[in-house]
Amino acid sequence: MLKQTEGSRAVAEAVALCRPEVICAYPISPQTHIVEGLGEMVKSGELKPCEFINVESEFAAMSVSIGSSAAGARTYTATASQGLLFMAEAVFNASGLGLPIVMTIANRAIGAPINIWNDHSDSLSQRDSGWLQLFAETNQEAVDLHIQAFRLAEELSMPVMVCMDGFILTHAFERVDIPAQEQVDAYLPPFEPRQVLDPKEPVSIGAMVGPEAFMEVKYLAHAKQMQALNLIPQLAAEFRQQFGRDSGGLVRTYRSEDAETMVIAMGSVLGTIKDVVDEMREQGHRIGVLGITSYRPFPQREVRAALLGCKRFLVLEKSLAVGMGGIVATDVRMAVTGTGLKGYTAIAGLGGRSITKSSLHRLFRELEQESLPPVSFVDLDRAVVDKHLEREKQTRRTGPIAENILHDKGVVSAGTFG
Repeated sequence: MLKQTEGSRAVAEAVALCRPEVICAYPISPQTHIVEGLGEMVKSGELKPCEFINVESEFAAMSVSIGSSAAGARTYTATASQGLLFMAEAVFNASGLGLPIVMTIANRAIGAPINIWNDHSDSLSQRDSGWLQLFAETNQEAVDLHIQAFRLAEELSMPVMVCMDGFILTHAFERVDIPAQEQVDAYLPPFEPRQVLDPKEPVSIGAMVGPEAFMEVKYLAHAKQMQALNLIPQLAAEFRQQFGRDSGGLVRTYRSEDAETMVIAMGSVLGTIKDVVDEMREQGHRIGVLGITSYRPFPQREVRAALLGCKRFLVLEKSLAVGMGGIVATDVRMAVTGTGLKGYTAIAGLGGRSITKSSLHRLFRELEQESLPPVSFVDLDRAVVDKHLEREKQTRRTGPIAENILHDKGVVSAGTFG
């Protein structure tokens, strides 16, 4: 059914259609509207049988998720930013135990300084946790990916994060096609857990494993992710056949057939990139786009195949590996090792900074001319940064960095009164 709705509400309705039996969550912006919507559906009886558990922290949310999933219940939760960091220990436990939990990450920057706006630093900080990570470009894709995520998680008995850009998608109102319950039921069968805790047959889970077996346990988690590289496209093809739209998969290209220059990105920024590429195509530029949907497992073969026909590529990412540069770019460079392709990294949109078409036009033209440094920072106020570094050099003191930068830019800190 087509409807004009908020992205968070659309995701809540999609999750409800998947018939979760336990939902446990702790509110943190910008994911709160999702679990609020699910809580209302549980309370009203619209979603049943389902138990909605209010917990006292994000760590508790994932701990309860582990318990309910281990007990054989289809389990869902959601979080963002510092909340994901707070539950990090349990996040690793969930994947190590092979539990098919689905969790929405409403992507948001990680402090300090405190920032509630969008970038991808939260979910990418957990890239080695053993969870599968799927990134949505639009709210429609966010809806579709959640339905596919439950199927993926349960067929592999592995947890899945569905990542959607905080505020940009979660709080945007747009037209979304919400499928019927019968469609979802036909696609997603009733949950049949591979492992179930039963008081009549008690077992221990999460027991200590020594050096003689730890590597094998970790390898099996890796092997399951490699299985997902085949399963994700299969589930996307089946979804397309049953729901009539192309959504999900590993990667998706746009205007790449004859492209000499390729731009790679994840999430909602792909829409702006495609608009700029359309405009540049009209001017005769041979430029295309590669959108990555599955970040974990990382589709090296598909990325390599998509880039082999170009001369150069740029990874535009909304995250920063401090002291290194790109995060996604590191994986892309590994995928194209030995091809001789010229690769560049652009860090953009950190902390929710707007990524404008004019900035992208300028960036992509420099990319075509191969005049970019290996790692660049889009719209960085270099004068302010240099001023701070010079001040620190002269005084040999480090003050409150965030407050000093805001002062130099003529902005009053939100934490300043009087």
